Amino acid sequence: MIPYGTLVVYVTPKGRRYVKRLIDGQDWHSNDGILYAAQVAQANFGSVVCTHQGVPVQVLEATLHDRLMSIKRQTQIIYPKDIAYICLRLGAGPGRTIIEAGCGSGGMTTALSWFCGPTGHIVSHDAREEFLKLARRNLEWAGVGDNVELHHRDVAEGFAINGADALFLDVRTPWEYLEQCTDAVKPGACLGFLLPTVDQVSKLLLGLEQGPFAEVEVSELLLRRWKPVADRLRPEDRMTAHTGFLVFCRQQDRSAEFEARKPKGTREVKQDAARKARLLQNGIQTN
Repeated sequence: MIPYGTLVVYVTPKGRRYVKRLIDGQDWHSNDGILYAAQVAQANFGSVVCTHQGVPVQVLEATLHDRLMSIKRQTQIIYPKDIAYICLRLGAGPGRTIIEAGCGSGGMTTALSWFCGPTGHIVSHDAREEFLKLARRNLEWAGVGDNVELHHRDVAEGFAINGADALFLDVRTPWEYLEQCTDAVKPGACLGFLLPTVDQVSKLLLGLEQGPFAEVEVSELLLRRWKPVADRLRPEDRMTAHTGFLVFCRQQDRSAEFEARKPKGTREVKQDAARKARLLQNGIQTN
């Protein structure tokens, strides 16, 4: 039996998916007929229930992926393929305190809340109040959010807390807020950024090399599905390709001795010399 209040996925024979909350007395009306709530409540996940017109509908439990793909959006989405890697790199999990800025519609916030659980703490910021209201509605709809604080705040003024375990920044000019980021996290914390264009990534990298950051990674995740036909297996005609660049780093005080002991080839020597020249242009002394 499926308890009332549960998020349920209805899959029609045409492959359309609908995520609906099962509420006593609220039947689901579609072009295929009426699916009665009482009938669904008596079924089990993975079973098939027929509408009043006799059309069979699969009944599935809503996973985190289903919830992320079904929330209401007014902003550019972060795809699940990126969300999963971000959560892993930030170490999202029980007991962790993670700061987020640029919550938008709350998709990333939903995932962080899900993974960090009751003992975790998510502190999210957005400069636009309408996005915060939408994010709160989406969190409640997805059945998470009790561990989330939402702040109507411009992060140029600093973050609402400090001493966080990790930080994720989804804003247009993250290089302008790196000082605020270092003030908000623990030493050695992981920071993540999402940017759509190479110009933005380059500006962020220039900012990172001027601050106490190490282990910088720039990545792009591409997802290609295959047609699941055993005797004719091949890729699908379309794929989810570029959705954004992911940049990760660690808050790390720089050590001249550590850097000096790194093995360097000709390319690395030239790159290091160019980096030092850029830093000197900005008035930053290097050893």
